[in-house]
Amino acid sequence: MPLSEQEQRLLEEMERSLYSNDSDFVATVGGRRGRPNYTMVVIGVLAALVGIAVIVTGVIIRTPPVGPLVGVAGFVLLVAGAVFAMAPPRRGSQARPSAASAAPGSARPSTSRPARSGSMMDRLNDRWERRQDGDRS
Repeated sequence: MPLSEQEQRLLEEMERSLYSNDSDFVATVGGRRGRPNYTMVVIGVLAALVGIAVIVTGVIIRTPPVGPLVGVAGFVLLVAGAVFAMAPPRRGSQARPSAASAAPGSARPSTSRPARSGSMMDRLNDRWERRQDGDRS
């Protein structure tokens, strides 16, 4: 069910309030994963395929001391390749600038927070009730 225009405006206002009041929280939690590293994905998929080949080789060998060890090594290679391919991209140098840019913005709202009473949700509920009362009159 689509949102009404008033609900969309309220949602946008809540998002703006969240971004302005809790920019440090948004920077740490709301950060997007970023673009995948295709080199890691290709290497991981290739390692997984080699792992499958090693597992099949271990099944073909069937020699008791060697066959199971080759199969286990192939399984480990398969899992390692899958994990390597699906691992999120590292954000080493990208995380620092966003945290630094969020820091000055987050210092400003923290000075005005003690002056306000209640939580953000209480304030939003109060605003909502005032709007509803204003629409009825």
